[in-house]
Amino acid sequence: MSVDELKDAVLALEADEKKQLLLETLPQLSREVMQDREFLMQLLPIFMGLIKDSGIDLGQLAQMAMMMNGNRPPQA
Repeated sequence: MSVDELKDAVLALEADEKKQLLLETLPQLSREVMQDREFLMQLLPIFMGLIKDSGIDLGQLAQMAMMMNGNRPPQA
């Protein structure tokens, strides 16, 4: 299956199916691609756009990240 065929099939899913697909595949996919820093820099604007569009305040996001990191600032 080509990338375009796969993309078309995923976009044709119902909203709940898309959510389930993301929850079930994103962790595994991200482990594989997180090794490529250049690719991560391509993803960053996409994630920042999602956060902005969702209405989540970046300050709230930073607080949530600190809570998930045991109230320690994220390490670079």
